[in-house]
Amino acid sequence: MFKPMAIAFAAAVCAAGAASAHITLEQSQAPSGKAYKAVLRVGHGCEGKATIKIRVKIPEGLLSAKPMPKSGWSVEKINAAYEKSYDLYGKPVKEGVSEIIWSGGTLADDEYDEFVFRATVAKEISPGTRIYVPVVQECTEGAVERWVEIPAAGRSPDAYETPAPYFDVVEQPRA
Repeated sequence: MFKPMAIAFAAAVCAAGAASAHITLEQSQAPSGKAYKAVLRVGHGCEGKATIKIRVKIPEGLLSAKPMPKSGWSVEKINAAYEKSYDLYGKPVKEGVSEIIWSGGTLADDEYDEFVFRATVAKEISPGTRIYVPVVQECTEGAVERWVEIPAAGRSPDAYETPAPYFDVVEQPRA
């Protein structure tokens, strides 16, 4: 009886370690048509190496993305055209920030930090939609972790080794 329990405990510990190794978003939900504060939690480096750059792909439908400055890091914003036009507070928008890059700092492998940006979830995005935010984590000595896997329909992000962080779009709260 003790051996099966020990094996189950070891499996649970390993699974918890794998799940916590990912870059995740602090908030798992955001209302359609409202601002969303994306807090990307980085819990480790790349195979023991320090993180020196975080690259975030801003997905279609997240509008007017603005990164939070981070002491010791520089921030770069890359703009691109959207696939379609969106209504942002009564004005049509056809382009915006498509990538945010924090670089120039160092986050040791045994340290934790957060990288933050704010964006508006387009009101055209239906509640129930899952939004994936791919992240590439670059580390010293050329090491890289690519948190970019987006599950195929019907599959869970937990089935992937390097899933992209995500949140679910929900109904706007009633006033």
